[in-house]
Amino acid sequence: MKTITSVQEIRTVIAQARRQGKRIGLVPTMGNLHQGHMSLIQKACEYADFVVASIFVNPLQFGINEDLDSYPRTLEQDQEKLRAAGCSLLFHPNVEEMYPTGMQEQTLVHVPSVSAGLCGAKRPGHFDGVATVVSKLFNIVQPDIAVFGEKDFQQLAVIRKLVADMNLPIQVFGAPIVRAEDGLALSSRNQYLTTEQRASAPALHNALVQLVDSILHGETDFTKLIETTNKALSNVGFKPDYLEIRDELTLEPATTNTKQGVVLAAAYLGSTRLIDNLTYHLN
Repeated sequence: MKTITSVQEIRTVIAQARRQGKRIGLVPTMGNLHQGHMSLIQKACEYADFVVASIFVNPLQFGINEDLDSYPRTLEQDQEKLRAAGCSLLFHPNVEEMYPTGMQEQTLVHVPSVSAGLCGAKRPGHFDGVATVVSKLFNIVQPDIAVFGEKDFQQLAVIRKLVADMNLPIQVFGAPIVRAEDGLALSSRNQYLTTEQRASAPALHNALVQLVDSILHGETDFTKLIETTNKALSNVGFKPDYLEIRDELTLEPATTNTKQGVVLAAAYLGSTRLIDNLTYHLN
């Protein structure tokens, strides 16, 4: 597996792969890779002959007081994991390569509707940063397929709408959440948790399971469900950021008539912000 840092060189290498008739896959990441990321690479390998992973900690999607400077950077370990997972090429540009005229002068991509609310409301500008950097990666790599994790459910919806609205010839796949044995969704930010916080962290997933179970058993008072769940999370040390029940396909607020729903949550445990989601289907 080769590591490339320049746009010009990666385009040259990918052009050669295309001449060999290879189908190109892309898995964008910010590095500090764990088994969840490896599941994305493995899924990409199912649909592509030549899989490109990118590692770029994108400043545009970090807000004020977020963890840009402290975000873990573990390139050598990441390279070993990608190589073992069957990745063909790693694209690891620096900020100057991605934003050569500076971020203040960078054209921004805004995806309306699905980027509103949830993390879009709590992290203003975040999804413009995501949509912009993913658009750049799509244009640099020009993949046939791309894989994103379902843990970042709203992000996946943003990318799917971006691809559809811009008529990009890219097939976007979502990969299921990979969890620890106790149910905690794997995340690079989990390492920020203290031992005590890590022991409490699975309560977030457990709370979503109980909420969805109530919906599947006929509970229709969503407001009451959310209040009860937030209280339960607060009782074990979480500070809820948001907890909402949405339509799985449109991300509009769910109603009692919604057949395919998703419960999405973000909550702080200490200074660490965890996100999770769980879908449900009604007959």
